[in-house]
Parts: sequence; structure tokens; C-alpha cells
Amino acid sequence: MKRYLLSTLTLSLMAAFATATPTSGIEMQYVDPSVRVQDDFFGYVNGKWLKTTEIPADKPSYGTGAMVNDAIQPQVRAIIEAARDDKKAGPEARKIGDMYASYMDEAKRAQLGYKPLAGELAKIRGMKDKKALPALMSRLSMIGVATPFGMRVGQDARESTRYAAYLGQRGLGLPDRDYYLKDEARMVDIRAKYLKHMETILGMVGRADAAKAAADIMAFETELAKVQWSRVENRDPVKRYNKMTIAKLAETAPGFDWKAAADAAGMGKADYVIVAQPTYMTGMSRAIDQAELATLKSYLEWQLVRAYAPYLSKPFVDENFAFYRTTLNGVAQNLPLWKRAVAGVEDALGEAVGKQYVTQHFPAERKARMDTLVKNLVEAYRQSIETLEWMGPETKKEAQAKLAKFTPKIGYPNKWRDYTTLAIKPNDLVGNMMRASTFDYKRGLAKLGKPIDREEWGMTPQTVNAYYSSTMNEIVFPAAILQPPYFDMRADDAVNYGAIGAVIGHEIGHGFDDSGSQSDGDGNLRDWWTAQDRARFKERTQMLVKQYSAYSPLPGYNVNGQLGLGENIGDNSGIFIAHKAYQISLGGKPAPVIDGLTGDQRFFMGWAQVWRIKMRDEAMINQLKVGPHSPGMYRASGAVINHPAFHEAFGIKEGDKMYVAPKDRVSIW
Repeated sequence: MKRYLLSTLTLSLMAAFATATPTSGIEMQYVDPSVRVQDDFFGYVNGKWLKTTEIPADKPSYGTGAMVNDAIQPQVRAIIEAARDDKKAGPEARKIGDMYASYMDEAKRAQLGYKPLAGELAKIRGMKDKKALPALMSRLSMIGVATPFGMRVGQDARESTRYAAYLGQRGLGLPDRDYYLKDEARMVDIRAKYLKHMETILGMVGRADAAKAAADIMAFETELAKVQWSRVENRDPVKRYNKMTIAKLAETAPGFDWKAAADAAGMGKADYVIVAQPTYMTGMSRAIDQAELATLKSYLEWQLVRAYAPYLSKPFVDENFAFYRTTLNGVAQNLPLWKRAVAGVEDALGEAVGKQYVTQHFPAERKARMDTLVKNLVEAYRQSIETLEWMGPETKKEAQAKLAKFTPKIGYPNKWRDYTTLAIKPNDLVGNMMRASTFDYKRGLAKLGKPIDREEWGMTPQTVNAYYSSTMNEIVFPAAILQPPYFDMRADDAVNYGAIGAVIGHEIGHGFDDSGSQSDGDGNLRDWWTAQDRARFKERTQMLVKQYSAYSPLPGYNVNGQLGLGENIGDNSGIFIAHKAYQISLGGKPAPVIDGLTGDQRFFMGWAQVWRIKMRDEAMINQLKVGPHSPGMYRASGAVINHPAFHEAFGIKEGDKMYVAPKDRVSIW
């Protein structure tokens, strides 16, 4: 996830979240009574599901999010296939249908092989000297190919009322720098398989020297990995904000023609560029200078074919899958073609599909009820900030000002994206993907010099996810996540506050985590904290780092508490604030007992249901390396053990495995 007046809820509003005879919303069939809730909360709530569920062969992991997504996919497929089969479809629907048809036409792809890449390959192979590199890299970036750097347009993090050009590190074929630099056995094995994979793919596009080219690419990517910032370093928004002119950039990273790169990227007239990792740019420039031209050509060729292998003929699809899904994530079987085609349509025309999805599958009353729930959470945050014992009045005033400017977006955008200029052909999958990537890039580029578009969404309505944007100071909750077990309109309030309420609290919490708290209510990086309050905040967050770093899902692999700090602050905040909002909703009345469970028990169990998941070992290791989210079992239990009401609800005492002494419990917001 990106980062993401009410005093009493009346009985009439309670009815809006439940039926006349509300259910608990807890999936009791999955509760394992043989597990002591006081020793393993996650295992107690989800035990029978864990024992009886197999991870599907085409997935690296399986849990709540994947199950909800699986339920949505046939709905999205029906929308897309209806567009394909409608002979009188309008222009936008025709594009949806043609995009899907191009993906499903395996016979055409088999006939073409890698010919759709011939033009781009010719540009790379025809490069005579390094002077052509900046423009070529910018061109490849525009069509979605990873190069050593990426340029984009985004809100200026210190002046959020204007758009700016951003420059950041990219260019690795493996998931993270650790895969190149760590000597642990799995990383060494993956590097050997990656080398073989590159050799195979390059041989498939006619390279007689594929083995040497693969070795050269590995050496070059390793040099890039050495100078890249770690994921922990990249979490600091202040360190990532380095505003400079192109001329200054050329001094910072000499030997590379940044002006030519900016001109080719369409950003040559930008007043400045915000460089995320200046030392990387220096090292990258040096690595390019020291590399042979032949190596750089091989590298760009590899990155091009790697990016488009899923859209070529079956041998390319299978080889790409074998490494990126099987080797890295342990997945044995590719997704069915129709699911891959649906994903391709969503990549290219996501909001066009989303427009139909919300019309057919998102009732208006669901959005209205979510609006009310969000107001509850914001009010709970307001009350909580006012009573924080560790924060002084000066910082509290600033925190309240930020909360007051916070914007929720629920369900779907008010303004839909216009795809008029995107050309889609029914028999040109690779061309469609290239044009879609270019369309999206140029859409961003066109924002330079224009007012901020505050109606824009970064996710489609049919996405099972949510996010917080620090520069917009907003949370976005797409329609697709607003269904059981995240949100159940038939259920009593307790489970909805514990599930979607805590998730909403989590996203709002990103505005107050170690990264988001460095921005103000207008979305600008600004230090609004007193030194004393920031020190107290850091003391509490470091307790979370210690807590989560102790979790070890596999021998030799621990959670990186520093990398996941923002998400863990979000979970901690979410569960505390949602519980407060639930108490507000009761209006002083006792919570009903349903299915033999008290209101607080249902609240915390609702949270644990959300993070129900099983993961393959390979996927777990990959998750731990690239983060930032902790594995689901630790999200379920790691947040609740800090809450006094959790200990009280389940009678957790000293000596129980879930017990945490009051002095060691972490409460931030």
C-alpha cells in the first residue's frame, strides 16, 4: 500500500452497517478451538483455514486479498468479454475488447515470435557510440523498459501545488540489490539461475554470444546494485528530496549527458529535477563510463526482452514465468490465459473497465456507509491526538491541522480518465502495451506547468487494495476492497471496525508514521514537530522496530523491522484508533454478545481475519527482502498484543505467549 462531526453513532446508523438481526461477521468455521487464543491469536482465528487450504498452483501465496480478487476476476472478465463481443460498442468499449482479443490470440503470437520487438532491437543493436545512450534510455523508459534511471512527473514534495520532474534509481533485473550482493545460499543460487535465464532469453532472440552477454550484464547490474540505496534508506523522504538544475545534475553525476536524457524524456524545459538518490546517479554515471559499449547494448537488449517476454510467443512466456514466478516465488503453474489477458487490459485501460465495474457491482449505499465509517475514524484520531500524553500542545496543534485537511476518496473517482488518444489494435499485443505505456507516460508529462489534478486516482476501482498519498494528504479506498471479510454490511459493527475500520485507520496512520509525519496537511515536506516530541515519537517507534525484527517466519530469515516501520506504525495506529471509533459507535451502551463473542472479541478477530494468509517459502523470503509489509501472521498478532483491550478481551495473563507487559506495549496514536 502507498502510505493511506461525530460524537455518537445512533441506532439508525448502526442499522446501516447491519441487518435487523446482525451476524457476528466472524467466520466461525475457520476458528480452531484446539489452539489457545492466549498463545496464538492468528492460529486460533484462522487455524482450520490454515489446515485445510492449499495455495493454488498459480499463486505464490493465498489469503484474504487473493480470495476477494479471485471473486472479482470473473466479474471483470464478463465486462471485458461483453465489450469484445458487442459489435455496436462505442470507441472506449471497442478498445477494451480489442486489447483483450490481442492478448488471447496465442496463434498470432506464436506466428510472430519476437518480431514485434524487431524495431526496438534494431535501435539498440545499431547504436554506434555511448552518445546515443541518454536518448535511447529515455525512449525505452517511456515504453516501460527498466533502464538504470527513471524520470517521471509528480507533485513537488516541498511545493505540493505544482508538478515537478523526478529522477530515481532503477535498472535491476532481480528484485533488490541484496540479490546481487548477499552471500547467503539462496541468493547465490538465484544469481546462478538468473545468469542461465538471461542466457536462454538472449539466445532466443538470436544472440550467438548469449553466455558472454549474460555474464557481462550480470557484472554491470552488480555495479549498479553496489551504488543503489537500500530500501531502508529510500524510506526517508527528506533524504530523497534533492532539488537541482540539469546543469547541477551534470556536476553531481558527470560523464552522462543529462540534458540529452531530459530532452528525450520530454522534460528538458523543466526548471529543475528532484533527484532521489544523488550518490547513486554519480555511481551509475561512473559504471556506464567504465562499461564497454557492447555490454551496455546487451544490457538494454535484455531489459527490453525481459519487459515484453510475457506478451510474446509461448516459449518466451514460459521461460519468463519459470524464472520470475517459479524460481523467485515458488509458483508451479502460470495463470490461465484469460486472467493474464484481463490483467493486460487493466494495465492499459483500467479506469475504462472500472467505470463499468462500479456501475454493475458497487451499490451506492455501500459508498455512503463507508463515508460514515471514515468520519468515525477521523473523529477518533482527533480525540486521540488531543489526549496523547507524550505529545506537547504545539505539535498537537499541527497534527490536528493536518488531520483537518485530510481527504478520503471512497469507491471510484469523480472524473474518469480519457483514453481517446490511445490506439489499440486487435492483432498487436506488444504494440498495444508499448502505446499504453507511452500514453501513460505522456499523460504524466502533460501535467508539468498545470494545476494539481486532485480528482486523479492512483488505483482502479476494481483493485483490492488501498493507499495513502503524502503529497495529496488523502486516503484512497477502491470499491473492490469494500466487501467481506474487509467490510460486511450484514454484520454487527464490531467486525467492520476491526476489519475495514482498522485498515482505514492504518492508511490515515501513514500520514503520521515516521515518513508521512514529515509532511504537513498541505502535502509539503516540513518539520512541524518540536525536537522533544520527535524524540519521544522515535523512542516509541524504535520499540516497534525491535518487536517486529524478532519475528522469524523461516530459519535464518527475520522481518526487517526498520524497513517495515511505516506499515507497522500504520497497523498499530489503525487498531488503536479503530477500537476507539468502535467505542464511540456504541454511544455508551454495552456491545451485544453474538456467537458467544463479546464486542471486543469480535473486533480483534475481525482484524485477524483480514490478514489470513499462507505463503510459499520462496515468496516469504522475497517478501522479507523487498517488504515493506510484515507477513500476515505478524500483522494479525503484532498489532493487537500492544492493546490493553486485547489482553482483557481474551483473558491474556503473564505466562501466555501473547502476553506483553504493560510497560513494553507500544501505543503511538
